[in-house]
Amino acid sequence: MRVLYFTRGYTAHDHRFLAKLAQTGNEIGYLRLTPPDAVDDPHALPGGVRALELRRQPGYVRPWHYPGLARSLRAVLDGFHPDVVHAGPVQDCAMLAAIAGASPLVTMSWGSDILVGARRGWGRWAARRALARTAAFVCDCQAVRAAAVALGAPADRIVVFPWGVDLRHFSPGDGSALRRRLGWEDRLVLI
Repeated sequence: MRVLYFTRGYTAHDHRFLAKLAQTGNEIGYLRLTPPDAVDDPHALPGGVRALELRRQPGYVRPWHYPGLARSLRAVLDGFHPDVVHAGPVQDCAMLAAIAGASPLVTMSWGSDILVGARRGWGRWAARRALARTAAFVCDCQAVRAAAVALGAPADRIVVFPWGVDLRHFSPGDGSALRRRLGWEDRLVLI
C-alpha cells in the first residue's frame, strides 16, 4: 500500500508519525506545503520515507494560490499513486488534497486549525470544504472533535488520540529551587 503524508512543514510530530508509518512496511511518501526554513525540526526523514516535491511559488501560501497548488498536487498524486492520503492541517493541506481529488482522504487536525482558524471567513469555508470530502478525521482531543463535527466532519469516522509533547524539548524538572526562590513552597501553581 502507498500512503502519502502531506503536511505544512516538518515538525517533531511529523517525524514521529512518519517514523511509525515507515515501520508498517508500506510505501510512504512525504510531501510538504512550505519550503524548508531555519525553524524546521532538524530530524532527517525516517528511513523508507520518500520525499516528494510540490511545485510552488516561493513565499507565504495565500488562498488565491490554491488552484495552482491543487494542480501541482494532482501531478504528485498522479506520479505517486497513493492508496490513501493523510493530510493536515485542515485549511491548507487537507483542503488542497480535497480539491485535488485525493481519495480516500484522512484529514488530521493540528488543533488550532479547527479551534481558531475555522471560526469564520475563509478558514471556516476551507475547513467545511475539506471535511466534506474527508473519509476519516484524526485529532488529539475531544474539543477538536466537537468543533470538527460542528463543521461537518463525519462523527462516526473520527479517531481521537493524544500525541503529546516531545520530551526532549519539554521535560519538567523538580522545580523546588524555583518555588523556594519565588516563595511558593506551600502554593498550588497552575499554568
